[in-house]
Amino acid sequence: MSKINKVVLAYSGGLDTSIILKWLQDVYDCEVVTFTADLGQGEEVEPARAKAQAAGIKDIFIEDLREEFARDYVFPMFRANTIYEGEYLLGTSIARPLIAKRLIEIANQTGADAISHGATGKGNDQVRFELGAYALRPDIHVIAPWREWDLNSRQSLLAYAEKHGISVENKKGKTSPYSMDANLLHISYEGRILEDPWTEPEEDMWRWTVSPENAPDKATYIELTYQHGDVTEIDGVPVSPATVLEQLNKIAGANGIGRLDIVENRYVGMKSRGCYETPAGTILLKAHRAIESLTLDREVAHLKDELMPRYASLIYNGYWWSPERKLLQTMIDESQVSVNGKVRLKLYKGNVIVVGRASDTDSLFDESIATFEDDGGAYNQKDAEGFIKLNALRMRIAAAKQAR
Repeated sequence: MSKINKVVLAYSGGLDTSIILKWLQDVYDCEVVTFTADLGQGEEVEPARAKAQAAGIKDIFIEDLREEFARDYVFPMFRANTIYEGEYLLGTSIARPLIAKRLIEIANQTGADAISHGATGKGNDQVRFELGAYALRPDIHVIAPWREWDLNSRQSLLAYAEKHGISVENKKGKTSPYSMDANLLHISYEGRILEDPWTEPEEDMWRWTVSPENAPDKATYIELTYQHGDVTEIDGVPVSPATVLEQLNKIAGANGIGRLDIVENRYVGMKSRGCYETPAGTILLKAHRAIESLTLDREVAHLKDELMPRYASLIYNGYWWSPERKLLQTMIDESQVSVNGKVRLKLYKGNVIVVGRASDTDSLFDESIATFEDDGGAYNQKDAEGFIKLNALRMRIAAAKQAR
C-alpha cells in the first residue's frame, strides 16, 4: 500500500462516504479533505459540513456548481442531440467529468497526492471518475474503497458505522429501496425490485414527474429561444443555463414528461436495469432537433446523426476529457453557429409535440420552393427526371445484367 499523506474525498455526507471518510483515516492514516458538489440534486448540502467537522476534517469544500454544470457540460452535450443506446439522456454520466475536474483542482490546491470516491467496482462511475482524473493529472493516486475493503453489504456498512460511532440518519427507520443519483438534469433509480427487469416500478418511486394518466387534461404550451444551439429564453424571458433546466423540469414533470425504464449495457460488461426521470432533457432533445431541422444543412445534420452514437458512448464510458471527445465537440459547436430561432412546444400527458419553429436569420426553409401551389418557376420539376435516372443508373445496369 502506497504511503498517502493527503486525500481529497468526493463526499456527500451519506452512509457510504461517511464510512469511507473514517476508513481512509484508519487504513491509510492520512489527512482527508472533503469535497461536496451542489449539482442541483435538490437536497441540502450544508449538513455535510457539520458531519465533516465532527469527523475532524479541517479542509472542507462545499461548492455550488449548478451553472457550470448546465453551461459547460449539459448544454454542449445537447448540442449533439446525445442519447445512449437510443434512449438514455446520460444524466449521471455527464456529471462525473465535472466532479473529477474539481477533485483534481482541489488536490492541486491543497497539496493532496490522492483522490477517493464511493463508486463500486461493478459500475460505470469508477471508470468515469478515474479516467477523468488521470487525464487531468496523470500522477494522481486513486483510492476506490469498494475495490479494497470487505464491507460488501448494507448490513456490514451499518455495523461499521455503529462500531465507530458514525451517525447515520434513519438507520432504524424506513429507507429508500432504491439506489438514487440526482442532479439538475435527472434522477436515477437502481436496485432492489428494479433488479428484476420484468417488475414494473412502483408509482411512488417517481419523484419529479406525475404519471401521464394524472397529468392535466389541458395541454401546456411553451416557447424556447435558441442562440447558437443553446436555449437562452423561455416564453420570451431570458434565463441562465441552470434556470433552463430548473424551470423545464417543473413544467415537464407536471405534464408527466421524462420517465424512462431501460436495460443498458454498462462499460464494465454487465447489463443493468435502471429507471430515469429527465423532464427538462426530454424537452431539450425534441426542441433542439426541431430548430436544427430548420437551420442546418442536410448533410451537416446527417453527419451529426452519424457521429452522435460515438459521442454518446464517449460520455457514457467516461471519456469526456479525451482528445477525441474534444475534437468532436469542436465540430459540433461549429455546426451550431446558425442554430438560432424559436421552437413552440405542446406538452400533454407525457408527450412533447413540436407545433412550430421559426428563424428570422438562419432558416433554410424556402416556402416559395416547398409550396404545393404555383411556385412561379422557382423550381423546375422537369429537372427531377434526369436526377432520378442518374441515381437509378447503377440499379438499372444490374437489373439488365440479371435479366440477360
